[in-house]
Amino acid sequence: MKKLNNKVAVITGGNSGIGLATAKVFAREGAKVVITGRDEVTLREAEAQIGNETLAIKADVVDVTTLDKVYKQVENKFGKIDVLIVNAGIFKAAPLADFTEELFDEISNVNFKGTFFTVQKALPYLNDGASIVITGSAATEAGLENASAYSASKAAVRALARNFSADLLGRKIRVNVLSPGHVETPIHTRLGLSEKQVEELRSQLANVVPLKRGGTADELANGYLFLASDDSSFMLGAEIVVDGGWQQL
Repeated sequence: MKKLNNKVAVITGGNSGIGLATAKVFAREGAKVVITGRDEVTLREAEAQIGNETLAIKADVVDVTTLDKVYKQVENKFGKIDVLIVNAGIFKAAPLADFTEELFDEISNVNFKGTFFTVQKALPYLNDGASIVITGSAATEAGLENASAYSASKAAVRALARNFSADLLGRKIRVNVLSPGHVETPIHTRLGLSEKQVEELRSQLANVVPLKRGGTADELANGYLFLASDDSSFMLGAEIVVDGGWQQL
């Protein structure tokens, strides 16, 4: 039997990378999938790839009023939400001495504020017993050069998962975190680096992973499926780290 048969699943940042891979897995497992993203072109491409009654909505998690519109569209199309994957996020780095207030605000607004209100605005549209999975980061347990604002924003969403779980316990809504390590996704190409610099960065990141490679989006998608489905019914406020052993070895 399919693990998400007839479930309604919303995935923010579902138009590329881990989000898109997760959307494809969810669709294969019988879910009615809704993806959001900021880029119209990649949204339409992703919608075609996922199939199975997919609904793609252009939205920016930083714009709180947009979230209300997204959830109303979902309700009109499919009804109440059973699974919410809070995956929209950005990674940007800069030397501490050069870090600007604008860059700090951009990272915080997407990763922290965006996560908070993506969940808060969803509450009237969630079924009791729904599963919420927030994308964290293995970087929260390490000191990384040039990444203090990013790591702190992801540590914040780890704390949100615990507190959201306490807030929503009465509705039996489970909130958990999946924290990737180095994963081969398009996020690296959005750093303003040349192709050669991107390859060098990927090589450097893979070299510090005990398995000596980056993870794949498909490997992460299987983790989201576990947390979204009844397979993880006894997990609450917890975190799964998928990082090739980086935190542990």
